[in-house]
Amino acid sequence: HSGGKMDNTGYCGESFNSLQSGTSDEDMVEIAGATLDISSTDDVPPLDRDYGSGGSYGVGDVPNGVPKLMDLLDEPVPGVGTYEDFNTIDWVREKSKDRDRHREIATKSKESTLALMKSISDAFSGWLLMLLVGLMAGALAGGIDISAHWMTDLKEGVCLNGFWFNHEHCCWNSNETTFQERDKCPNWKSWAELIVGTNDGPFAYIMNYLMYVCWALLFSFLAVSLVRAFAPYACGSGIPEIKTILSGFIIRGYLGKWTLMIKTITLVLAVSSGLSLGKEGPLVHVACCCGNILCHLFTKYRRNEAKRRETLWRSFFAALVAAFTLRSINPFGNSRLVLFYVEFHSPWHLLELIPFVLLGIFGGIWGAFFIRANIAWCRRRKTTRLGHYPVLEVLVVTAVTALLAFPNSYTRMSTSELISELFNDCGLLDSSQLCNYANVSVTKSSSDALPDRPAGQDVYTAMWQLSLALVFKMLITVVTFGMKVPSGLFIPSMAVGAIAGRLLGVGMEQLAYYHHDWVIFRGWCSPGADCITPGLYAMVGATACLGGVTRMTVSLVVIMFELTGGLEYIVPLMAATMTSKWVADALGREGIYEAHIRLNGYPFLESKEEFSHKTLAMDVMRPRRSDPPLSVITQDGMSVEEVESLIAETSYSGFPVVVSPESQRLVGFVQRRDLVISIENARQRQEGVVSASRIFFTEYTPPQPPNSPPPLKLRGIMDLSPFTVTDHTAMDIVVDIFRKLGLRQCLVTHNGRLLGIITKKDILKHMAQMANRDPDSILFN
Repeated sequence: HSGGKMDNTGYCGESFNSLQSGTSDEDMVEIAGATLDISSTDDVPPLDRDYGSGGSYGVGDVPNGVPKLMDLLDEPVPGVGTYEDFNTIDWVREKSKDRDRHREIATKSKESTLALMKSISDAFSGWLLMLLVGLMAGALAGGIDISAHWMTDLKEGVCLNGFWFNHEHCCWNSNETTFQERDKCPNWKSWAELIVGTNDGPFAYIMNYLMYVCWALLFSFLAVSLVRAFAPYACGSGIPEIKTILSGFIIRGYLGKWTLMIKTITLVLAVSSGLSLGKEGPLVHVACCCGNILCHLFTKYRRNEAKRRETLWRSFFAALVAAFTLRSINPFGNSRLVLFYVEFHSPWHLLELIPFVLLGIFGGIWGAFFIRANIAWCRRRKTTRLGHYPVLEVLVVTAVTALLAFPNSYTRMSTSELISELFNDCGLLDSSQLCNYANVSVTKSSSDALPDRPAGQDVYTAMWQLSLALVFKMLITVVTFGMKVPSGLFIPSMAVGAIAGRLLGVGMEQLAYYHHDWVIFRGWCSPGADCITPGLYAMVGATACLGGVTRMTVSLVVIMFELTGGLEYIVPLMAATMTSKWVADALGREGIYEAHIRLNGYPFLESKEEFSHKTLAMDVMRPRRSDPPLSVITQDGMSVEEVESLIAETSYSGFPVVVSPESQRLVGFVQRRDLVISIENARQRQEGVVSASRIFFTEYTPPQPPNSPPPLKLRGIMDLSPFTVTDHTAMDIVVDIFRKLGLRQCLVTHNGRLLGIITKKDILKHMAQMANRDPDSILFN
């Protein structure tokens, strides 16, 4: 996909406009050796440039004894039917191309055993591809997790048995650990112990503090430098871009090998630096890179952009393989596939739905606040000098994060570890601060549940620390998401919700313990019973906040009980998710990913966005009344020279083919790229083709005058069934057609005569205008 490391010099997350605003990175995006200046934001309708063509690409029979040009299906002209960077693919033509290929294979398979074997291998290739994607994605996810765990612990100390062991593994085999202090063992030395010789006293504390900050700065510096030097597309979460690419847009190099390699390495570094970011979003990008790279091993996926994007049912199989791979790697060390394994012992009561709904409201408000604040900050990064210093920005945020995080044990630990602790249900043997309850004589019943107990001093200290951690996480995540390092949002959002949930859960628990005679507790919470599970509140809070930020509903509930293995808590999770979505939607319609898609001006037609305006196709099509007429090619009247000058004078991505300038009756549509490639190819390989040669798009070439140069027959590259609507078609129908068929452009006719053209970009501009937004924010042509 990416021919070399600098295939994708555009710095990610910036709308590509910023490429020409003198940023500190290169001003151009290189495409296959040629530099493409994307600054031509000309208002004329450059069709979302895409050069897909179906059918046979023959340049046809040539009279006058000139050798016949080979049919391009027998000997394909390189480049015909492919796409340039930053253009939309033509789903309809790609699908029909695939159907033709399939029909041909099926017909041939009846002729010989070899062809039958080829047909079987073609059918099997999809499953083989999914198997490979699953293996590769699972292996990378396991590797990333293990490396991040080790490097996170490296900030605090090192293992003497072998520096490659993380803290937990280092102390696993030690016989000298006590149950209360299971993380202290002679083999694990903090930096203060190694440098100063002791772990006690102010000097040792300062030493550990200093080393923590230095490691954090080193990791984040390496991450941002690698992204900047080798794969600018490796930053951010990648989900807005993946959504845009899956909708049919092409961003060359975004899913290439350099991006995969750098994203995998820098994701480990960014997570280990202690920044408030997660690895789940970037893992989606990593897995998509695996899929895209492995697609190139199979012809049917390599040659068809639509085929590469439609693998939903097979992705289930890929997920299965990835899960097996992950299970065999066992990165979490608990023989489980889930990140936070939860086992709650007591059921929830119906009245607890009230605090669960309150957590939903908190999640919705936080989600809406986060999206607004983060988008405002990212817009500031784009429009001010802040965007010119990506490395400095990352280092400053890392330094602030590390300096504020170290003194508080809940922000010092990795965010996944924090969530794990917050989800935990306190047992008798827990040595965590959060579980330091005053001991009440426990009569061991048949269940494992412990009765509600009064909180000890440590629990109150933990509450204060968690309250500070909540404020810290809420603010620091706003400026962290969108920096020039790989950054996911799942874990930080879950952390905010889990902290809020645990605080509420402990509050409810203490309320139930001291006031069990209140009306709300009477009847189901008797003294000595285990009524409230604070860990469950943390889980519900995490779901609510993640829902408020991403606006996921069904998938989120499934993800949450997959992550935690807590199946009987679906109702609390659903209640919190729906509440947070309703509240967040009331405060702002877009989820974080949609907001970033719009901020970056990606040509993405949101399926959920309703088009409620009463405009017609004639109001949106180009040319407008004041514009020059539409540039067209006639089916049999133009010379090579005329077509070449039309191409040189315009920047359109394709041209309608009409019967004649007078009749304007539509014959088909031809792509600019295919025209250029075919003419160049004919000049090189077909004798006698000169500027005066006539170009024909008709089925039969009429007899030529005796001394005229040989004509060029280009019917094979023409789309004979371009999508058309009449000028009075309502725009909401046109928008629907574009969404459902994935069109790139649509021609507008009146009584069969060609009037104009509507492109995907025109529709996006029109929708922006109708919503009182700047139509020029749609940056891609």
